[in-house]
Amino acid sequence: MEKTNWTDIEFILQGLSEYPRAEKLLFVMCSVMYLVILLGNSTLIILTLLDSHLHTPMYFFLGNLSFLDIWYTSSFIPTMLIHFLSKKKTISFTRCVVQMSVSYTMGSTECVLLAVMAYDRYMAICNPLRYPIIMSKALCIQMASLSWGLGFLNSLTETILAIRLPFCGKNVINHFVCEILAFVKLACTDISLNEVTIMLGNVIFLFSPLLLICISYVFILSTVLRINSAEGRKKAFSTCSAHVTVVIVFYGTILFMYMKPKSKDSAFNKLIALFYGVVTPMLNPIIYSLRNTEVHGAMRKLMTRHWFWRKE
Repeated sequence: MEKTNWTDIEFILQGLSEYPRAEKLLFVMCSVMYLVILLGNSTLIILTLLDSHLHTPMYFFLGNLSFLDIWYTSSFIPTMLIHFLSKKKTISFTRCVVQMSVSYTMGSTECVLLAVMAYDRYMAICNPLRYPIIMSKALCIQMASLSWGLGFLNSLTETILAIRLPFCGKNVINHFVCEILAFVKLACTDISLNEVTIMLGNVIFLFSPLLLICISYVFILSTVLRINSAEGRKKAFSTCSAHVTVVIVFYGTILFMYMKPKSKDSAFNKLIALFYGVVTPMLNPIIYSLRNTEVHGAMRKLMTRHWFWRKE
């Protein structure tokens, strides 16, 4: 087959084209969820910046997570919403690559960031006296930078390998978004190297952080169970509950996608991937705000300050 110049390629994102009514329903649902993502994560970022009580390592990393979720969802949801309502579901090669690389960067970074947040909880509970010294501002910035840097390098490697592939006319991506594996499968050459690097990247960026998270919580659980008072144990567990919930939602969805029996219905597989891409970033700020007295207090102060400004 004749190789196509990549600058001339326009990809068709198939989505659920065979179910137009379902796409209209998804448009409404995803629009609402995207607004919640923007509002919830932006609010957390503003609170962590404005309230001095939230200038702690935990909320610094949480601010990074919220910023990441906004960028991650903004890389594909607006385009996806347009495609839900239009018959022409095309995307240029450049936009497809940008969408793919940004979402891959954010996904890889989130895995590392969740492990960093687990280490922060480990230090807070297992070494409370040394915690303020060890988790200094400089170390927090370094750990956050490492998370972003590793995520960017992983995405850059996969993206460079993907765009070097020759294409021969096939341009239908059976997905809502430019997903990297669906993208490389359109190439008219052997893609075994790409598949191996994607699998290796998944092992490094999914299971290595998960292992570190599990090790951290083994030590945390051991320390908490040695606390004599029930109130002390409850307080220690409460500082970790939000992070544990976010990890369960994040990794639970990913593991379900990769480990479930392969369905013949591609629509079901795409909806599961959509759930991971939209619902998880929406739940993160809700989980961290629920029953969190520090966040509630910061919100009340912000609203009170805003009310006084309006009154004046």
